[in-house]
Amino acid sequence: MLPLSLLNAAQNKPMLVELKNGETFNGHLVNCDNFMNITLREVYQTNAEGDRFWQLKECYIRGSTIKYLRVPEPLLDAVKDEQTRAREAGRSARGAHVSGGRGGRGAPARGRGGPRGAPMRGGRGRGRGM
Repeated sequence: MLPLSLLNAAQNKPMLVELKNGETFNGHLVNCDNFMNITLREVYQTNAEGDRFWQLKECYIRGSTIKYLRVPEPLLDAVKDEQTRAREAGRSARGAHVSGGRGGRGAPARGRGGPRGAPMRGGRGRGRGM
């Protein structure tokens, strides 16, 4: 399962975020980007020792500082099922459009662009001709 697809599905859902320095943030996911930077609202922040708490209206967390994310279990199951259905739909769609095989008539020649079966110069691989 891709983490970004899970985060996109988790918008407006509660989540726990633990940072690499040990601080935790409990809140509702507002937004996330491709770098896993996230914005939470209605946040309870706890320090690394667990003895101090802060309540924040909203906070922004840089993705590179995140160590752990926890989302509700039903959401995890729903995203997993959705990706399985999408994968199966993609397979059936590809199977319906496949015709023939590789290299049939009219297929372009591979290699250096010469006629098929033409020997390569030098015999040492690409770009090292004599």
